[in-house]
Amino acid sequence: MGGKRIGSGRKAIKIDLGLLEKVCTLQCTDVEIAGIFEVNVRTIERHKKKPAFAAVMERGRAKGRLSVRRSLFEQAAKGNSQSTIFLAKNLLGFKDYVSNEHSGPEGSPIPLSFVETLNVRRNARAREKLAESGDGPSMLSSKKAA
Repeated sequence: MGGKRIGSGRKAIKIDLGLLEKVCTLQCTDVEIAGIFEVNVRTIERHKKKPAFAAVMERGRAKGRLSVRRSLFEQAAKGNSQSTIFLAKNLLGFKDYVSNEHSGPEGSPIPLSFVETLNVRRNARAREKLAESGDGPSMLSSKKAA
């Protein structure tokens, strides 16, 4: 395979397809699979191009996804609310809606009277602080006269 002489070159690596399927059931990455079989990641990538190898990997991964789904359904059936919410969001399309809209009641504009009330309060506090610090309006008029 590797040269003109029979038997020369690197020997082909045998990967046990049964073990490969079991490992893929656990959703292992290509790097992890390469580590288990003690080969380079590129070897796994090259083997994935072969239909039989790719089919075994996909079948194993599908079994793993099915196992996770089955476990999730069992948890939801037992009353685990987090599992139920997760399934509702992912399978039924439920969503959490958070409204960051700044508006009045029922989406209407904020009433101006409320805004005016806030402005009056802010201005009153500002006047109080000026009076406390001694820089009130009476001090400003005396400074202008000087």
